[in-house]
Amino acid sequence: MTSKEILADIKTIFSDKWTSRAGRDVPDVETVRLGNDAVTISGTVLYADMADSTGLVNGFRNTFAAEIYKAYLVGACKVIRKNGGEVTAFDGDRVMAVFNNSTKNTSAAKSALQINYLVREINSLIKLSYPNTTYTLNQTVGIDTSDLFVAKTGIRSYNDLVWVGRAANYAAKLCAIGDASFPSYITEAVFNSMNEEAKFGGELRSPMWEKRIWTERGIAVYRSSWWWKF
Repeated sequence: MTSKEILADIKTIFSDKWTSRAGRDVPDVETVRLGNDAVTISGTVLYADMADSTGLVNGFRNTFAAEIYKAYLVGACKVIRKNGGEVTAFDGDRVMAVFNNSTKNTSAAKSALQINYLVREINSLIKLSYPNTTYTLNQTVGIDTSDLFVAKTGIRSYNDLVWVGRAANYAAKLCAIGDASFPSYITEAVFNSMNEEAKFGGELRSPMWEKRIWTERGIAVYRSSWWWKF
């Protein structure tokens, strides 16, 4: 295929009219057509991201690194699904999920705290299986909510969905400001729509989230060091 032929195909992206429809469920690649077709939903996006995967692959055996990847991603996906979220994409050491049920913000925040608990348990298993290892698994979760415009990108037989909207962008970027001390970050829009069960914890019903200002964006966000046992 020549460059002219490729550019001719690309030209249609800018000239064809868009068709979009409201979706009730989280769309998948089978429910969105190639071309300028989209599904719109109101969704809460969660990104769960392993920390320092570069150090992991550079400093440890391939088989050990693969086990860590698998343990974290499998565990995160199972927590997400348990709380009603749909896993929508993998990107190396992180997973993206979308919640669009009636308690989507509560469910997503609960997932973040449960993933934090699970990572603590995974680290115990790592030490049990490899007593001499110096490795500790750390991770961050970012969550935001907004309207989403979901389109299919790629070519026939090789395609995936692109999630256009603030939530997909902010959730991914929030992972970059989290750390081992505060691995869970949510936007104020998520916090304000959460049920009380996801805001307060422990016998004294203490606040589980601490308000901060995300200086890069100039908006309020909330961070947490809490974990939710299940």
